[in-house]
Formats: sequence, C-alpha cells, structure tokens
Amino acid sequence: MFSRGYKAAVTLPPVLWVALFLFTPYVLMFCYSFWSVSPAQTIVHSWDLNNYKDLLRVDVYWQTLLRSMWIAARVTIFSLLLAYPMAYFLSFQAGKRKDLLYQLVVIPLWVSYLVRAYAWKTILGSDGVLNTLLQYVHLTRHPLEFLLYSPFAVVLTLTHIYTPFAFLPIYAALEHIPRNLVEASHDLGATPAQTFWRVILPLSIPGVLAGATFAFVLSLGDFLAPLLLGGPSGIMISNIVVSLFGAAYNWPLGAAISLCMLVLVVGLIFGSERLGKKWSFS
Repeated sequence: MFSRGYKAAVTLPPVLWVALFLFTPYVLMFCYSFWSVSPAQTIVHSWDLNNYKDLLRVDVYWQTLLRSMWIAARVTIFSLLLAYPMAYFLSFQAGKRKDLLYQLVVIPLWVSYLVRAYAWKTILGSDGVLNTLLQYVHLTRHPLEFLLYSPFAVVLTLTHIYTPFAFLPIYAALEHIPRNLVEASHDLGATPAQTFWRVILPLSIPGVLAGATFAFVLSLGDFLAPLLLGGPSGIMISNIVVSLFGAAYNWPLGAAISLCMLVLVVGLIFGSERLGKKWSFS
C-alpha cells in the first residue's frame, strides 16, 4: 500500500534518533570502560581490563551491587504484593467505580519524583509525622532512628514510587483475560479460590513478570531515593556511578560499572520476555 520512499521517510527519522541518542552513547560508554585515568586526571586511551578487574578486586563495588540487587528485590516483592490485589479488585470487583479507582492509582505518577521522596523524608524524620505520632500515643519515648537514613527508608520510598509501574501491566493482563473462561470455571463447579489459582493467576503471569521487571530495573538504577533517604547503609550502586562520573572524575570505572549494570538489566529483560511468552495466552 505504501511506496518505498514513504516507508523510508517514516522509518529513517526514528532510526537516526535511536542511533544518535541511544546506540552512540552506549558505544562511547563501552569504549570508556576499557580506558583509564592518569594521575593528572586525564583520560588515557589505552585499552585494558583494569576497570573490570577493580570491580572484582575492590569489595565496596560488588558488595554495593549485591546490596542494590537485594534492595531492588525487596521493592519488587512489596510492589507486587500491593499491585496485584489492587489490579485484581479493579478488574473483577470494582464495577462502575473502575475508572475512578484506576485514576486514583495512576495519579501519583503525575506528582514529581522529588516531591514524593521528600514527602517520605518528612514522614520518617526524627521530628516527622510518624515519630511525632508514635510519641504522642506513647508507643515510643524517643524517635526511631532506623526509619530514616536506612535501607528500610529506601525500600519503603521506592515501593511507593514504583508500585504503579508494577500495577499497570498486571491490570492490563487481567483485563485481557477472557471472562468466558472465568464463567466456564464457575459453571464447572470450581470455587472462587480454585478459579483464581487455576485460571486467573496463570493467565496473568506475563503481566506479573512485566511488572516485576519494571519494579526491579527501575529500583536497581535509582539514585535519588538512596541519596535523600538512604544514608551510608542505604547507598546503591547508582550513587557510586554518579560519584565516579562527578567528583571522582573516574569516567572509565564509572562506565565499566554502568556497562555491567546494562548487561544485567538486558539479561533480566530478555529472561522476563521469554518467560512471558511461555506463559502468554493466545
């Protein structure tokens, strides 16, 4: 239906955009990861594997990466525990209130990330809302120090921020489940619990995998929440990358860490996609 000129005119601009602003930076990051920094703080274009050796030799890097993955895993679990019941209720139980409740879930995405992070900082602070309330009802005598500047604060904040990202694909998967399958399950004598475990949950697995991938990947790459609420024990790998590209001026090592994170994220995305195709309903 369309000529080759039209197809080229439509395809060429987005391809150039992706190549210029996505592929080219990745190539530059790949090159930087094999270079080094001289004592005079200049980039030396000598190719070696020293940066990758430092990742394995220096404990702080891989330990921070493991801690970041553990924080992201907890955020993913809590996001799914919150998102799936909400998505299930909206899809099967909300009725006429579905659109209104859906908007209430999505509205937090309209609020600035910094506003939500600072809101939790205000709530969890020593003189914040939560500590003040606990002392007012005489449940505690002193402010709870673990609430702020800790991994707990980072996990709580990231869970609040990224739960909508886990909710959306789960809700979409539940909405695409044919209702006649659910009705057939009930007609065959299955209880609501049996219908959920044998029909609804298996068919919603692709949405769960997509939501888990969103929550994990976004949490793993986050650096603002750990910076604002994490403290020394809540620093994540992205904070180290920011410091390497900033104050430390060690772009090669920062590029090596970034490339390792990129490989990890791409592997997770491909693995999630393959599992999603395996569980997909056609």
